[in-house]
Amino acid sequence: MLSGILLQIFYGLMGSWTAYLISVLYVEYRARMEKQEAKSFKNHVIQWFEVLDGLLGPYWKAAGLAFNCTFLLFGSVIQLIACASNIYYINDRLDKRTWTYIFGACCATTVFIPSFHNYRIWSFLGLGMTTYTAWYLTIASFLHGQAEGVTHSGPTKLVLYFTGATNILYTFGGHAVTVEIMHAMWKPRKFKSIYLMATLYVFTLTLPSASAVYWAFGDQLLNHSNAFSLLPKTRFRDTAVILMLIHQFITFGFACTPLYFVWEKAIGMHHTKSLCLRALVRLPVVVPIWFLAIIFPFFGPINSAVGALLVTFTVYIIPALAHMLTYRTASARRNAAEKPPFFIPSWAGVYVINAFIVVWVLVLGFGFGGWASMTNFIRQIDTFGLFAKCYQCKPPPAPIAAGAHHRR
Repeated sequence: MLSGILLQIFYGLMGSWTAYLISVLYVEYRARMEKQEAKSFKNHVIQWFEVLDGLLGPYWKAAGLAFNCTFLLFGSVIQLIACASNIYYINDRLDKRTWTYIFGACCATTVFIPSFHNYRIWSFLGLGMTTYTAWYLTIASFLHGQAEGVTHSGPTKLVLYFTGATNILYTFGGHAVTVEIMHAMWKPRKFKSIYLMATLYVFTLTLPSASAVYWAFGDQLLNHSNAFSLLPKTRFRDTAVILMLIHQFITFGFACTPLYFVWEKAIGMHHTKSLCLRALVRLPVVVPIWFLAIIFPFFGPINSAVGALLVTFTVYIIPALAHMLTYRTASARRNAAEKPPFFIPSWAGVYVINAFIVVWVLVLGFGFGGWASMTNFIRQIDTFGLFAKCYQCKPPPAPIAAGAHHRR
């Protein structure tokens, strides 16, 4: 419990710092392009790999593109798995795999949403949805009380400890779409302070709900990746499930839209005015996501694996290293579009923090976390198999004895 609370706060603040670094590099790139090359971005959405390319060259572009796209691909897969996992607790007449087929088709409609400008009201509504769900989990767990014979053994093995730790790393590593969101803002320089405030607000949702559910159900959570499965079916739970479904649909769009942009740029369709034509060329992006969600329906273990292998580099290591290399010369530091924050007046302090993040995330996040997550992930495949029809569902009721049919 103590590790969980401390790691949430630690990774939340670390995530805010690297989101700040990404925002600084975006402002730097845009300032250089508009000043030196008189480039206009009126009909062009700037993306993270383009920032890396403009500041550090093609090798960094390739690394950023590979990690970012793979992370966003699996981020979209996770949202699709979550949709199927949640709806099952309202309607279990269909198995989770069938629900994945249905929600894959629903999420494919995000191809019609042009850019992040169109997600403004949805992201605001999504905030209300997660707030309701988090406080429902907190209150419902306290009202339910501790389950009979509940045990709180905590992580009994290092594998479990680091699986949980990388799940938290994943939770606060959602700023892979920072550049695209900043580009959709009228005042992108405000992003860094808004992101910090958002993280502080997220603490008020994650800390009480996680603590309350763990207090109520303890070790049962090891075999129930979705907390909804442990709480009694009520109209409040159904409301929370429906709100989370809508929220996951929005998040799917958030994770998938940068992939649409990359694909459009790759095939030369990014500046096409026709909405229907853009929607049509985006469809091939949704198909592999749909397919992967059906192959690996392991909600929970897949989050840890993505956190350890992809989030570590995408939003922690690469931004920290890129910031250090961009401002390695005295002239670059002197002409920086944004100077170090007021609470760290020297560049040396910024470099120390960045170096610490690189080493910490590389050793504990990628190293230990990668080992633990893949061990757990392989165990799920061995237990449930690929294309699992209904991951972590209750077993069907035992058949009635044959003789019982003939009683009269």
